[in-house]
Amino acid sequence: MPSRDGRCTFCAIIAGDLPATMIYEDDHMIAFLDHKPLFRGHTLLVPRLHIPLLSDLPADRVTPFFLMSQRLERAVENGLGCDGSMILINNVVSQSVPHLHLHVIPRNRKDGLRFWLGPRHPYTSDHPADTYAEKIRAALAES
Repeated sequence: MPSRDGRCTFCAIIAGDLPATMIYEDDHMIAFLDHKPLFRGHTLLVPRLHIPLLSDLPADRVTPFFLMSQRLERAVENGLGCDGSMILINNVVSQSVPHLHLHVIPRNRKDGLRFWLGPRHPYTSDHPADTYAEKIRAALAES
């Protein structure tokens, strides 16, 4: 989703042109509250570098990005006193802003969140697990 001037919404937040409730900032990433949270405290971690997908994150930034996601996970859980959290990254499908962002969503037992669990598509004789595994292994070997 672009900002009012057509730029990436997260790039506009990073530039300070759109407001956000900041949680954390450093030279490479920011964390802020989602403006349409699934639950209060729903936090987004975003690299300052405009990249659309996790696979585009430069190798030297992967470790710091995920170390901060671990810290945010604990901060959301401990700070809000929730039972746990859901960590989520969408790539393309369901990605409302085409800029890498990691969700830290506070969760509590019986909180009613079920949207991500279905529908399920089990493996069958027409669609055996081994066929899918082989396709993924082949693509992994090529990368």
